[in-house]
Amino acid sequence: MKIGVLALQGAVAEHIKSLEQAGADEVVAVKWPADLEGLDGLVLPGGESTTIGKLMNKYELMEPVREMAKRGVPMFGTCAGLILLAERIHGQDWSHLGVFDVLVDRNSFGRQVDSFETDLDVKGMEGQEKYRAVFIRAPHIMEIGDQVEVLSTFNDRVVTARQGHILGASFHPELTDDVRLHQYFLTMVEEAKKASV
Repeated sequence: MKIGVLALQGAVAEHIKSLEQAGADEVVAVKWPADLEGLDGLVLPGGESTTIGKLMNKYELMEPVREMAKRGVPMFGTCAGLILLAERIHGQDWSHLGVFDVLVDRNSFGRQVDSFETDLDVKGMEGQEKYRAVFIRAPHIMEIGDQVEVLSTFNDRVVTARQGHILGASFHPELTDDVRLHQYFLTMVEEAKKASV
């Protein structure tokens, strides 16, 4: 199982470490289109979505990543990564990858100084300890499409959701020692590999 982490901005090393701890066989940093070759899944980290989008265009990654998503390669977007995946972004008439049937609102939990941590109940992790989530200038999901499943909410706002092979979280799972969401994503990757055989 070979997983890529988009390495243009954000907590790339932390995601790589979490994926390795979660059981990925190989994790690579993705900076160029050639780095996408042979990947079984891709993580899009946090950062600043507009900046990452511009860099994806500059490095000619936008179209190849969009094509991978359309082919069913699992993708996990966290914070800005969620915004990059979203089909619709509140307050603007364009999106980035546009492969996740959700409407997101950027910075909906406040500015950097309003960052906080909280414990979430996450579907698929019932009966276990709550998931510690780190919110930094976090977006939330305002609307979901028919095929999107809500995995967790905070203050009546959707903060984790899945649509088939696409997973999005408003917060930063890579900034804690809890790798259960990364393990969940790797399970999605295994499912996709089995389905493609």
